[in-house]
Amino acid sequence: MEFFNPHLYDAANPELWVAVGLIAFFVIVVASGALKMVGGALDAKAAKIQGDLDEAARLRAEAEALLAQIRQEKADAEAQAAEMLKAAEADARRMEEESKAKLEESLARRQALAERRIAQAEAQAAAEVKAAAADLAAQHAQAILTARTASQSSDPLLDAAISQLGTRLN
Repeated sequence: MEFFNPHLYDAANPELWVAVGLIAFFVIVVASGALKMVGGALDAKAAKIQGDLDEAARLRAEAEALLAQIRQEKADAEAQAAEMLKAAEADARRMEEESKAKLEESLARRQALAERRIAQAEAQAAAEVKAAAADLAAQHAQAILTARTASQSSDPLLDAAISQLGTRLN
């Protein structure tokens, strides 16, 4: 038990003066309010840290809300793009069907026009053949009648009929 050692309380003992200085330091620190200042500084630091943590939590919540909003907008944009793609495909199919119908209609008109032209050409060719046959028949008839009438005497009525025969057959 060295604490009750009489040599310890001797004024020449440096350990006594260290203990007295330490006790005096603690008394001055307590009396001057340094503990309150240190506690206040620590409380202010803790409050600042808590404010920073609250701000970080608020920013995190805002970031999560913004992320959720962006994800929702992305999903909406993807849905809209899918709808636009479906609409474009439907438009393309409709346009394809319309062009097929227009092409078929155009081909039918062209075929009908070609058939009409062919029919006109056939009718014209038939008319030309008939006219050529009539001319040929008239020439032969005129030649035959001329040969028969040359052997016979001339009849003015017969001559008039023969001359009109070529114009009436055309």
